[in-house]
Amino acid sequence: MTTSTRLPHATGTTTAAAAADQARPAARRGSVGTRRLLACAAVAGPLWVTVSVAQALTREGFEPTRHALSQLATGSLGWLQITNFVIAGILATVGAAGLRRVMQGTAGGVAVPRLVRVVGVGMVAAGLLTMDPADAFPVGTPAGIPQSMSWHAYGHMAAGSITFASLIAAGYLLGRHFSRLGNRRLAVVARVAATVMLAGDAWSMSGGKAGALTMAIGTTVMFTLLAYVAVHYRRTA
Repeated sequence: MTTSTRLPHATGTTTAAAAADQARPAARRGSVGTRRLLACAAVAGPLWVTVSVAQALTREGFEPTRHALSQLATGSLGWLQITNFVIAGILATVGAAGLRRVMQGTAGGVAVPRLVRVVGVGMVAAGLLTMDPADAFPVGTPAGIPQSMSWHAYGHMAAGSITFASLIAAGYLLGRHFSRLGNRRLAVVARVAATVMLAGDAWSMSGGKAGALTMAIGTTVMFTLLAYVAVHYRRTA
């Protein structure tokens, strides 16, 4: 009687152990895939900022306090910024899947990855739908704002507005996310980053002095935050 009760127990234990052993390689593959996705999310923003700043410092006639970084997509070298938008947007879209995996079941675990995906798609659209030459850039363009806008310039503005709003919302939701997890430092950083971008965009949209620069600074701060969050989670993925 004693032997008959032990054998099923031992068999069940062996079966469970075997199942666990079979699951481990799949889990490792999933972890590697998640880390790769998060690497895409980490690279997207810094790549866009680096390429944009490099052009802003070298393109003739570009003035950061007057011209938005999106305007670099105009002129004979505009293909550089168009490509920058598209690649960074694809990386953000792919990286959103990694954030969804590591944030699943937490506050903002659904909304934040979706917003990052919207940011990625918005960047691709903003890259393909370029602004019009304006305010003496590229060189040879008349000074001032054009009296009319092309259809693709309107499309760029729409895509840009959606992207900016999604970035700001993601920042505040990340603040809530980390606050719920007890990470007060990252919660504060996320909320400050979102506020910096919101203030920069609001100042620019109101026609404030050097508005293009405040918008660029706010965007850079938020992209830096998203990159840090991706790296933060990649360490334990």
